[in-house]
Amino acid sequence: MLQRILWNNRGEFLEGLLVTAEISLIAIAVAMAVGLVICLVRMYCRPLRWLALLYIEFCRSTPIYVQLMWVNYVWPELFGWPQSFFAAGWAALALQSSGYLAETFRSGIEGVARGQREAALSTGLSPFLTMRWVILPQAVLMMTPSLMNQFLVVVKSSCLVSVIAVPDLMYRALRLTSIWFEPIEILSFTAFLYVAIVFALSAAIKWYSDRLRSRYA
Repeated sequence: MLQRILWNNRGEFLEGLLVTAEISLIAIAVAMAVGLVICLVRMYCRPLRWLALLYIEFCRSTPIYVQLMWVNYVWPELFGWPQSFFAAGWAALALQSSGYLAETFRSGIEGVARGQREAALSTGLSPFLTMRWVILPQAVLMMTPSLMNQFLVVVKSSCLVSVIAVPDLMYRALRLTSIWFEPIEILSFTAFLYVAIVFALSAAIKWYSDRLRSRYA
């Protein structure tokens, strides 16, 4: 029975898996970019530092579910944007994650010895190139465990987008459960697929970290 259910609905699981992977990767990429900008504003832009702090506290103090509802229902009303469940899903995940990543970036950058920056500037590098080629590569090496943890949180939290009808892996698993009435088998297989995603992401991050470490060793 279980094999028949899984085999007959393999397309459903595959499509849900692809949506979960897509929404997680977009959220991670956006969160990385926004988090880095917020981090740099907090550290180097004194007039706007309070805005960065306010953003970080908002992202870290409100539950992801509340942020998801807020982005999905409030943003379209406030800004007149067309409602998109998929966009609301990755935007909410990126919103919360960017607040944590901003603090992760800050701790990593501050962990690089001040002499590294001074030495780079003394060779004629601009502040931007110093940050790009000297500070950030070393900071990323120190931040890898924290970054990996945050990426995994995004992947696991992505199942919440099912509550706004994003057809991700969890949404399709719940739909199949309501059709076949086999929650143990279907949800156990779904959990296995999430484990596979997390394992693949962890392996990719470790590979990149090892490559970066060998490059800058």
